[in-house]
Amino acid sequence: MQDTTLGAKIAELRKSRGMTQRDLAQKMHVTDKAVSKWERNASRPDIDSITLLAETLGTPVEELLQCANTAASKNTDSIARTLRTVLKSVSLAMGVATVALSSLGMLDAHDGIMFLGIGLTCIGLVALSHAGE
Repeated sequence: MQDTTLGAKIAELRKSRGMTQRDLAQKMHVTDKAVSKWERNASRPDIDSITLLAETLGTPVEELLQCANTAASKNTDSIARTLRTVLKSVSLAMGVATVALSSLGMLDAHDGIMFLGIGLTCIGLVALSHAGE
């Protein structure tokens, strides 16, 4: 159940009760297009209607919220991975720029130290992000 999105869970519960999207929409006082969007994860039910949705689908509110939290957690994990990749790329770019510009005689010591400092800071941030896991 943990890998189920909120939309998939709504569709699964609705179908298991023999309801159409229109049936659920009428009970929820929304349009069938709204239910379709929920099931496609294009939007989410209003927080004020979660209790009614859970009652209508015959499931605990916690089960619906767990699906929503799982999706949010996956999104957060994806963002964290992307950020670590960017930080690693910046640190590599700073090292390459320092070596390349230095070998061409186009980099003074102050700028070289600044570039390397930026790179080391990025590596430190990546290390700190892994320490929290």
